[in-house]
Amino acid sequence: MRRTAAALVLMLAFATASCSSAFDDGPVLSSRNQGATLVEISRESVGGIDGSTAYSARAIEAALPGFTTEGLQSATETNTEWVTGAFDAEGFQILQVYKGSNGKIREVHGVSDRLKGPNGERIGMSFAQSGISRSNCRVGRDLWRGMAICPARGAENVSLLFAISQYDGPYDRLAPNSELKQAELQRIVWTPPGN
Repeated sequence: MRRTAAALVLMLAFATASCSSAFDDGPVLSSRNQGATLVEISRESVGGIDGSTAYSARAIEAALPGFTTEGLQSATETNTEWVTGAFDAEGFQILQVYKGSNGKIREVHGVSDRLKGPNGERIGMSFAQSGISRSNCRVGRDLWRGMAICPARGAENVSLLFAISQYDGPYDRLAPNSELKQAELQRIVWTPPGN
């Protein structure tokens, strides 16, 4: 039940993000053991999930020992869909796993400060802290409108999604540098290499 409530809260937060260009309150950073890393996202994998992992609760749980899974709805850039949420032993959502057409995993979204990206990126860090060049980013559209979507350094199949709290446009281009540097990392999106 606790996981369902957590999933509902995240789903509502992403629904709110689809109505505006960014989360109104920024990411939810846990106070419990902040900085502890449960999952590492690299070019090749997300924890034990890699390009050969089947899209099933059993396969996902086997790839992430100690995690449980539950279905929930979440947003991609262009639509919302049912996904498998991966929850840590305390019941907090860490990942969202999306189904591909081939029975494998299409992509994995990291949504917690308890994971880190290929260069040590963490949910909640600012664009300025990431060290990414603005010129490597593009502006999001549809449900992610106004967000900065940037490839992680050295891992072109990993995207970093940054949002500016209370951003009110324009939505057809990246925010000015003065605002973009304050944008916060909301999601880390991994796609299996070669897909």
